[in-house]
Amino acid sequence: MSTPVRVVAFVTALVAAFALAWGAGAVVGPIDTGTVAAHEGADHGGDAGHGDEHGATTAADVGGLTARADGFTLELADREVAAGRTRLAFRVLTSSGRPLLDYTREHDKDLHLIVVRRDLTGFQHVHPVLDRTTGTWSVDVRLTPGVWRVVADFTPEGWEGITLADDLAVAGDFAPEPLPEDSRTATIETDEGTYTVTLEGDTAPGASTVLTTRIELDGEPVTDLEPYLGAFGHLVAIRAGDLAYLHVHPEEGEPGPGIEFATAFPEPATYGLFLDFQHRGTVHTAAFTVESGGAPAGDHAEGGDHEH
Repeated sequence: MSTPVRVVAFVTALVAAFALAWGAGAVVGPIDTGTVAAHEGADHGGDAGHGDEHGATTAADVGGLTARADGFTLELADREVAAGRTRLAFRVLTSSGRPLLDYTREHDKDLHLIVVRRDLTGFQHVHPVLDRTTGTWSVDVRLTPGVWRVVADFTPEGWEGITLADDLAVAGDFAPEPLPEDSRTATIETDEGTYTVTLEGDTAPGASTVLTTRIELDGEPVTDLEPYLGAFGHLVAIRAGDLAYLHVHPEEGEPGPGIEFATAFPEPATYGLFLDFQHRGTVHTAAFTVESGGAPAGDHAEGGDHEH
């Protein structure tokens, strides 16, 4: 690992460093020519591909590559913030430049926000609060020095789901962490004991698949998972490099130990997978690394308690 360096002109330096090491994701996409009138009851979506008859995601169903799509724009209040616990604020704008105020609730929330550093560390799945007077969403997050990806997943009223994303620079001493090798087992140490979470399923690129996560506590299957955001678990997949956001859909099932998710890996690449589940009143996050198109190697992964 290279020696940490002090970020002075950190916007330029960090983005340049990550462009070389990880591949820079697009910040703002092409100007959209759609009008806000299309928002009124039109059947549009922000991402290509919407699943087959079994609910599985198609290979093209990725989002989060641009800050603008289908006439909607993610506007961060600040592009540079200090490290530590900070208030993250943003607006979702329509093509007319007005804040979007009307959403269709998905998984018990109007908007889901993912923040993750570009080396796929520090993952947080949080739910901001909307100030309907200003149209500003805000939430507290913890950020370390580096460049972070801010991903907003939401459904405007009368539309299909849209995912927008932008980069946020955090100043300070920074050294990227190497991405772990393919890892299908995560352990989470808690006051309740040690959770062991395993990931099973076909990760071959280009085809719909069902992934199964299995949860144990101190070696015993967990069969009393609690509903969290309308399901027994939520899985987020993010592609290393451009940080494309894959849509993953939880299947209905029993409260553990297994949770099934329908998705697809668009192409051979490395993906970070993050499972949120709730047990005994606490939400935990298990992290995995998957090499789509490659054989599993190694069995170490990260996990931890989830903060809201």
